[in-house]
Amino acid sequence: QVQLVESGGGLVQAGGSLRLSCVASARTFRTFSMAWFRQAPGKEREFVAAISWSGAGGNTYYTDSVKGRFTISRDNAKNTVYLQMNSLKPEDTAVYFCAADTTVSRTWGPGPEDQYRFWGQGTQVTVSS
Repeated sequence: QVQLVESGGGLVQAGGSLRLSCVASARTFRTFSMAWFRQAPGKEREFVAAISWSGAGGNTYYTDSVKGRFTISRDNAKNTVYLQMNSLKPEDTAVYFCAADTTVSRTWGPGPEDQYRFWGQGTQVTVSS
C-alpha cells in the first residue's frame, strides 16, 4: 500500500503564491506518474496538473485555467511531487489532492480519476480576495 501525504496548503491573498508538496511512501516512486486534483465546495473534483514518469518523458500537463500560473515538478530522490501555484485567484480555493498512477507505460497520459490508484487526503488552499 502506498501512502501519499500532502502539505503546504493555507490561506493566501489573491495574487500570492503557495507550494504544495506530496510525499509518497514507495521505493518505486520514480515509476509513478503523478497528478494534482482539486475539489471546490459544492463542485466535483477536477484535474489540475500531472507529470509523467521519466520513461514516458517526464512530460507535464495542465488544465487550461492554471496554465502559466501553476508548475508541477518532481524530485524522485525525495519521493516528492510539487505544485508551485503563483498568481492565485479566489477561484483556486479548494482542497488539493495528489494522486499516483502506477501504470508503467511509455505512452502515459493523464486520464480520469479512476486511472489513479492511490490518493492523498488533501490539503486546503484558500485564496482571499
